[in-house]
Amino acid sequence: MKILAFRFLLLLLSIISFSCGRSTLGMAGTQPPSHQMWNELLQSHVKSDGMVDYKGFIKEKAKLEKYLTLLSSQAPDRKTWSKNEQMAYWINAYNAFTVKLIVDNYPVESIRDLGPKLKIPLIKDVWHYKFFKIGGKESSLDEIEHGILRKEFEEPRIHFAINCASISCPPLLNEAFMPDKLESQLQKVAVAFINDSSRNKITPNQAEVSSIFSWFSGDFTKKGSLIDFLNQYSKVKLNPKAKISYMDYNWNLNE
Repeated sequence: MKILAFRFLLLLLSIISFSCGRSTLGMAGTQPPSHQMWNELLQSHVKSDGMVDYKGFIKEKAKLEKYLTLLSSQAPDRKTWSKNEQMAYWINAYNAFTVKLIVDNYPVESIRDLGPKLKIPLIKDVWHYKFFKIGGKESSLDEIEHGILRKEFEEPRIHFAINCASISCPPLLNEAFMPDKLESQLQKVAVAFINDSSRNKITPNQAEVSSIFSWFSGDFTKKGSLIDFLNQYSKVKLNPKAKISYMDYNWNLNE
């Protein structure tokens, strides 16, 4: 429970920090980059269940860095890129830079171990690290998730697409997100995650679901209740008055 409360407070801090305006990340006059290198890396080093071979990524670190350099130099032009081109870019960027974070610090038991040890918590953690640049500006995973993906697109399924390198996270998809396939890919990861009995235990009258649905409850209830949202994707349909509880989160590395 302490871990859940800690993560919830971090989330509140992130929301407050990005509520004052739109993220400034982006560039003018760019073209959407190819995500082929990232796709090849994912197919080589991520299993169908989302488990990651970080040692394999380390062996191909040069290729990973080349892809990340491509992302950094071709940030989205909000005026000319389509919505799907922008979303695919930011989802892939979040996942690829997360992999870089683990690769650069491997071996590690949990991504949370990489956060700075501060006397006063809640100021910064690993998600606030500005360890990469987008369009020449230092940035963090936190800004991509809360300042861009959640703030600008209002697409709750992004929570099943981005991966935090942990067991309880929605599995890392072993293919890059592509603009022309984005809708089907988001649908795929939503259905897979919600029907994964190791992460969500759903019966008609009660459900023990991922803490993600608690932390980001507002994202899932804009068009109805959480039960309404779950029933869009769950094979087992919940009754309107079903009891909802939340599972503990396993932050161990998804290796």
